[in-house]
Amino acid sequence: MYRQYPGSVGGSGSLSDVESTIRGLTQDFRMNFNTGNYDQVAGLFASDGTFMAPQHEPVVGNRLVERRLREFGEAGFQDLRLDTLRVESSGDMAMEVGRYSVSIVEEVRGTQVDRGKYLTVWRRLGAWRIAAACWSSSLAVAHRVEEKSAPAKDNVTVISEVSKSA
Repeated sequence: MYRQYPGSVGGSGSLSDVESTIRGLTQDFRMNFNTGNYDQVAGLFASDGTFMAPQHEPVVGNRLVERRLREFGEAGFQDLRLDTLRVESSGDMAMEVGRYSVSIVEEVRGTQVDRGKYLTVWRRLGAWRIAAACWSSSLAVAHRVEEKSAPAKDNVTVISEVSKSA
């Protein structure tokens, strides 16, 4: 259940203070991702925070967020850049809209650059934490990182005709 925290908790000032705080935390996200400090990035999420990456199932919780971020780093994602376009807040909730770019370095295909937009929902829990984050590529074909927990799909049956009788 949503409830406001009373008093002057860190970052609880004016809208410009909230915006400044969110922009700073977003740059902490960028810096820590680019330096491989995935635990620090995951620490920006609420304990029940959700991370939703394109073509992946959402993950919830700091440990799973850290693991997913590490998978992206190991897949060659680097030089993440985040540009906050807008921050709006009401009470203990804030929404951030922005655009991103990230380089993806692979042995076979070389370096690709992905660009797109992102949306982050922040919640003040004593400090501002990410309640949900997602992004989507603006490019025609987005780069895909294989999920390590995905089951093997070696045994696939193709049905070419379907009977219309019940």
